[in-house]
Amino acid sequence: MTERKVRVRFAPSPTGALHIGGVRTALYNYLFARQHGGDLIFRIEDTDSNRFVPGAEEYILESFKWLGIPFDEGVSFGGEHGPYRQSERREIYKKYVQVLLDAGKAYIAFDTPEELDAKRAEIANFQYDASTRMQMRNSLTLPKEEVDALIAEGRQYVVRFKIEPDEDVHVNDLIRGEVVINSSILDDKVLYKSADELPTYHLANIVDDHLMEVSHVIRGEEWLPSAPLHVLLYRAFGWEDTMPAFAHLPLLLKPEGNGKLSKRDGDRLGFPVFPLEWHDPKTGEVSSGYRESGYLPEAVINFLALLGWNPGNDQELMSMDELIKLFNLSHCSKSGAKFDYKKGVWFNHEYILQKSDGELAKLFKPVLRENGIDPDAYSDAFLTAAVSLVKGRVNFVKELWEQARFFFVAPLRYAEKDVKKRWSEDTPRIMTELIEVLRGIEDFSSKPSEDIVIGWIAEKGYHMGNVMNAFRLAVVGECKGPHMFDITALLGKEETLARIQRAIDVLK
Repeated sequence: MTERKVRVRFAPSPTGALHIGGVRTALYNYLFARQHGGDLIFRIEDTDSNRFVPGAEEYILESFKWLGIPFDEGVSFGGEHGPYRQSERREIYKKYVQVLLDAGKAYIAFDTPEELDAKRAEIANFQYDASTRMQMRNSLTLPKEEVDALIAEGRQYVVRFKIEPDEDVHVNDLIRGEVVINSSILDDKVLYKSADELPTYHLANIVDDHLMEVSHVIRGEEWLPSAPLHVLLYRAFGWEDTMPAFAHLPLLLKPEGNGKLSKRDGDRLGFPVFPLEWHDPKTGEVSSGYRESGYLPEAVINFLALLGWNPGNDQELMSMDELIKLFNLSHCSKSGAKFDYKKGVWFNHEYILQKSDGELAKLFKPVLRENGIDPDAYSDAFLTAAVSLVKGRVNFVKELWEQARFFFVAPLRYAEKDVKKRWSEDTPRIMTELIEVLRGIEDFSSKPSEDIVIGWIAEKGYHMGNVMNAFRLAVVGECKGPHMFDITALLGKEETLARIQRAIDVLK
């Protein structure tokens, strides 16, 4: 038997923003497909028309574009197994519903919501199954003529899967091993609703996975209870030979570890749970996104990859190519993964450090514009040098402004606590002397300037810390920042002297 080509799918519903847990599921599918030379399919599960949200599909596609996860086939990518939107596959599903009805593997049920509620009130923990189906209004209890007449008069119905009781269903899970569930705990799930002529998730999924030749279903742990039903459906269709392998990924948990990660956790602790900012068209509410919060896509990918999977060694920083090489489903955890959002910030810091100074300077330009500075007034060399001096101090590109603003704006005010501590009666006199020393320096680059100034301080017997801190306060506006002579070398002699003079005039 020839080995099947690896084909996996990511199939979100267009019901709102894409949760970060869904991004991780898509990422694992992508890594698995790429590692095995397979295909990644993008399918849209829009059979629940009541929950459809305009703009959600475009948002999901834009998210993956930003993250750098390309699909091989599917909605907006094309392919030979389309259409890839479930709402466009009605006729296909109808055909397979009929296959199950003809084989006696499914039946038509006419019970109204009120009748079902009455039965729930009558029987504790009621479920529609082998023990109760013969008490209900369905094609197993009604004469065929009556069933046909009800359908002909347009009575609404559902098609339910007929599950045989007391059968052990084996699900071989690539992460959890063999999972055995007795069929008696399963109910006769609704597979199709005449009201909108659409199937439910369970039927649509099985039919699509089969027709699209999906070899592996890698999805969230929340779908594990559905797996036995899906195995039974594959059997009912006689598709055992093409049944995909299942892998159910661990849940993403709250940062504290108690329960599933939700948007509320992000709001409460101040981190995004969506890849991009989301504007809810129904409520008008705006939710933060990783992109708009200043995260680099490669940092988000690396961070997410390690939530519930490890490479088998201590390596933490991995490019997409390295992740593809190292990814292995057997290294996925069975238990949930705590969403350590602070680690996400750490990853972003590390990826900023990995970027070249030139790349960061480009990313810094819009930040300068936002702060009223025209980046075109500065050479690329100046911007690159400024960024290189402060990038180790930031977690996000937008924070470069706070760390580097003094390169673009001379201080107008001086930090009060530093003035109190570092500016004494003698300071104006010493700073006036320093101006003359700096004016006499021909090579104003960092090392020569430093040697001359340090030599002068020693020769005069001044206190090194007091002089250098007052110098920094005058030029920067506060006692912080990179190496002092790197700052003055970049600002240049005239600007440095002007700033010291201004501090003398203001602070007296």
